[in-house]
Amino acid sequence: MTDAQAVIYTEHQLRDGRCFIQATLNSEKSLNALSQPMIDSLLPKMLAWQDDSSVVAIFLDSAGDRAFCAGGDIVQLYHEMVAHSDEAAPINKAAPYVEQFFTKEYKLDYLIHTYAKPIIVWGNGFVMGGGLGLMAGASHRVVTETSRVAMPEVSIGLYPDVGGTYFLNQMPDKLGLFLGLTAAQMNGADCLEVKLADHFLLHQQKSQLMALMAASDFTDDAHVTVTQLIEQLSKPVNGKMPQGNIDAHRDTLNRLLISENLNDVVAAITTLETEDKWLSKAKSSLQRGSAISAHIVARQLSVGKHLSLAQCFQLELSLSVRCGELGEFAEGIRALLIEKDNKPAWQFSAVAEVEPAVIEQLFSPVWNDENHPLIAL
Repeated sequence: MTDAQAVIYTEHQLRDGRCFIQATLNSEKSLNALSQPMIDSLLPKMLAWQDDSSVVAIFLDSAGDRAFCAGGDIVQLYHEMVAHSDEAAPINKAAPYVEQFFTKEYKLDYLIHTYAKPIIVWGNGFVMGGGLGLMAGASHRVVTETSRVAMPEVSIGLYPDVGGTYFLNQMPDKLGLFLGLTAAQMNGADCLEVKLADHFLLHQQKSQLMALMAASDFTDDAHVTVTQLIEQLSKPVNGKMPQGNIDAHRDTLNRLLISENLNDVVAAITTLETEDKWLSKAKSSLQRGSAISAHIVARQLSVGKHLSLAQCFQLELSLSVRCGELGEFAEGIRALLIEKDNKPAWQFSAVAEVEPAVIEQLFSPVWNDENHPLIAL
């Protein structure tokens, strides 16, 4: 896939000759999984648009109606990790591709968080993993009636990266820990509650929003203009927003998360007796997920409490490379996406059995402060 095929760019002209750019992730078959060609296309263009006075805003959406972006394109990562593995070694040397992929992805995510111009992300359908990395830092994050948002990395032996160390820590009542451990899906109302979204619109209103933007003059603050246009459309449809799962289960979640001990929290969730569909799915995901990933989630949120956004991405890059070396990540991808047997051979069968030395190794720095690939953030 070429860069031009990976992302489609459309200029929407304003009356004064300026424009806003619509950047459309173009891999409907893969649910617009974030690929290296997508990242390689978006990153330099967004840097250029930031300094281009003729561009007033970026509108980031996707092909099709099922997903904005259902995660990173991790199949290629799997092949690189396997090709460079050594079964005789407990920790293998990850391929340079692993480092390169995550480095560029995190640079793009960080740029979105710190972008000077409005970035509108149309978070319709599935928004997971790498897709949430694109959405979390945007200035105007729109969810719809079909939004299904999650960080499902526990199911593949990874952890909530793409800035999760930062944005999961911003959530109240330890909800970030619950979402990271269980891969629980959030709808539009949930995203608004935990501040992963700013606005709710119906999916059918996307073209209407872009038409309003094209008809606006953007003579004042562009961020304010975009906000006003979205609010103009959102007020009549707020009553169509689905009920939030988090709000509906608030008392239960508070009980499950009351302990400061990871083993206790995991035990509370996995022994919960419930017939509720949302809680049952969260429980099942934790039970089937990687015990190492569960420890990473708890540790990253603890370590990340006092880190800046840039420091969170720097931590995550080192951690992601270590995960590529360990083998748990590759095994998770194999079971879910390669052989699709859904029977990962995790290195530990329970969270309480994970050896502390494994977690210490994962959190050991790959680089020093001077030669870190993200030192310039």
